[in-house]
Amino acid sequence: MKNVFEGFKEFISRGNAVDLAVGVVIGAAFSAVIDALVKGVLTPIIAALFGQPNLDSVGQFTLNNAAFYPGAVLTALINFLLVAAALYFFVVLPLNKLAERRAAKQDAPVEDATEKAEDVVLLEQIRDLLAAKNSGGNTPPPPLP
Repeated sequence: MKNVFEGFKEFISRGNAVDLAVGVVIGAAFSAVIDALVKGVLTPIIAALFGQPNLDSVGQFTLNNAAFYPGAVLTALINFLLVAAALYFFVVLPLNKLAERRAAKQDAPVEDATEKAEDVVLLEQIRDLLAAKNSGGNTPPPPLP
């Protein structure tokens, strides 16, 4: 029994399970917003073009007492496309950019600690020249870079 709980804990702690849970919650939240946008703004505009109060009744027909509602499919398709676009532009794209920045920081070349910066080398040469001048000029100056 203890192994089952440890396995479950490991599963939950994995990044994929947490990412999936976050994705589902964010998707549900975006879905509610997009549904309101479609029902409150886009559907009335498109329905006005067809002269219907909403898209559900656009193209409605019956065949052998069975009612078909192609407009309902159109509404669902619009909802899906808007939810997918919102998730892509507001979640996926920013997370991909963030991952690229993190990868760029990790791949950035680290300066070699043994190489001195140019200004440090120049300051050391100035120091050596001043030391040579103060000692009476007996020491030859170091070569310039």
